[in-house]
Amino acid sequence: MTKDKKDKKHSDDSTDHVPHAGPGRRLTNYFLTGLVIAAPIGLTIYITWSIIRIVDDFVKPLIPSQYNPDTYLPVTVPGFGLVIAFVAIVLLGFLTANLVGRTLVQFGESILHRMPFVSVLYRGLKQIFETVVSQSHSNFKQVGLIQYPREGLWALVFISTSAKGEVADKVHGEDIISVFLPTTPNPTSGFLLFVPRKDIKILDMSVEDGAKLVISAGLVSPEYQAKMAELAEEAEEAVHEENKAG
Repeated sequence: MTKDKKDKKHSDDSTDHVPHAGPGRRLTNYFLTGLVIAAPIGLTIYITWSIIRIVDDFVKPLIPSQYNPDTYLPVTVPGFGLVIAFVAIVLLGFLTANLVGRTLVQFGESILHRMPFVSVLYRGLKQIFETVVSQSHSNFKQVGLIQYPREGLWALVFISTSAKGEVADKVHGEDIISVFLPTTPNPTSGFLLFVPRKDIKILDMSVEDGAKLVISAGLVSPEYQAKMAELAEEAEEAVHEENKAG
């Protein structure tokens, strides 16, 4: 047998032994692929529907029966309570924007401030909502890394704002930043930390990518190399445009 025939026979034998995915393995792959597609859609629908039902159950009993479509329609109208709540909040904001509305709000707050426990709860909740609404455009715009809970271990944090008030006043000679350290897999819970700016490593990933990284416990990582290549390409295009204009 010649050398070419031996090589051909050897290559044919090697292809015969290439393992193929069995029916069970293919079925598992199909199931996992379908799960990746169906699970986020299903959970999104479930959470949205739950919020609509909670608001409807709270608001609909407050609506007079003659204005509630559930009383004269053969089927319930989901989301009607949510619409009414949205309109009522917008109307409340409109009314409190004028002098009469502000006077009524101040009168109501004066009553609440006289109640021992209710006054503390109301002031705390009002401050939280005012902070969220007034600073929503600047909160959590960056993601960073800090060494936590000890040196050598790195934790992902969402960067908020520079420390203010007594916190900033008590720490002399340091530029202190307030950061939020989320927990896995729920990024809405975590710890508020005040860290010197020099101890924070700013990352290029977005807050959304950081949240995905936390929720997936590190399994879903943003495409860093692809992003850097895209930024480099944009920089080259900008330089090319400048050279062309010059």
